[in-house]
Amino acid sequence: MDMAKLAEEHGLERVGGRPSLPEYIKQLITRSDFTYTLAKYRMQSENERNRLGMLWVLLRPAFSALIYGTVFGYIMKGATARPDDFAPFVIIGVFVLEFFNTSMNGGAKSIISNASLVQSLPFPRIVLPIATVFQNLLNFIPTFIFMALLVMLWGARPSWDWFLFIPLVILFWIFNQGVAFIFARATVHFRDLSQVTPFISRMIFYTSGVFFDLKVMVEKINPALQPFADWQPLNNVLSIARGILMKDGVIPYDYFWHLAIWAFGIFIIGFVFFWQAEERFGRDE
Repeated sequence: MDMAKLAEEHGLERVGGRPSLPEYIKQLITRSDFTYTLAKYRMQSENERNRLGMLWVLLRPAFSALIYGTVFGYIMKGATARPDDFAPFVIIGVFVLEFFNTSMNGGAKSIISNASLVQSLPFPRIVLPIATVFQNLLNFIPTFIFMALLVMLWGARPSWDWFLFIPLVILFWIFNQGVAFIFARATVHFRDLSQVTPFISRMIFYTSGVFFDLKVMVEKINPALQPFADWQPLNNVLSIARGILMKDGVIPYDYFWHLAIWAFGIFIIGFVFFWQAEERFGRDE
C-alpha cells in the first residue's frame, strides 16, 4: 500500500501541509492572541533598544517632515509649485506615508527574518506579516495624535469631520496589510527583493503627492492622466487626510470608495497569494 494512502487512512496529515482556505482562516482566528502579543512584544522590544524609546516613533516622521519641508519648500522653492499651507501639507504627507512605508518594508522581511520560528513551530505563517502591520498601526496612533497637534499650529481646529479618520485609518490599515502579504511571500522566493523594497517604497513616496498636489501636477503634464490621480490609493489617503485636517480643507468623499475598492481588493489578493505558498515557506528558508 502507498504510504501516503496509509497515513491518510489513519488520520495523519503531512507536516507543513497547506490547509484549505476556510481552515486556514479558522487557524488564524484561533491564534489572534498570539498575533496581538507578538506585535506588542516587538514594539516594546524595539523601543527598549533606544534611549528615547517610544519617543522615536514621533521623532522619525517629525525629522523627515522638517528635512523634506526645508528642501522642497525653501531650498527648491523656485523649482516646484508649492501648495498652499505647505507646512501642514508636508507634515500630513510624511506622517501618513510613514505607516505605509514601515508596513511594506516590515512585511517584506516578516518571513525571512523569522526563519527559525517558521521552521520550528507549526502556525499559520501569515501571522507574521499581520503582527508586523498591527505593530505599525499601534505606532501610528500616537503619531497621528502628534500630527494633529502640529497641524493645529497652522490654524486647524478639531471638528466632527475628524471622526472620518476612523474609517480612513481602517481602510488604510487593510490596504497596507494586503501589500505586506504580497511582499512577504515575494521576498521569500526572491530574497534579493528585500534589498530593493526600500527603493520601491521611496519611489512610491516621491510620486504619491507628499510634496505636491498630484491632481494639479497631472493636470499640467497631461489632463488625460487625471484618472490616475483620482485612483492612486496613497493619493486618496493623503487627499482625504488633508481635507479633514487642514484649515479650509475640502474632503473628497468619493475617494473613500476608491480607497475601499483598493483596500479590500489588495487584501483579498494578498491573502490568497500568501496562503497558496504556505507549505513552501519553511522549505524555502
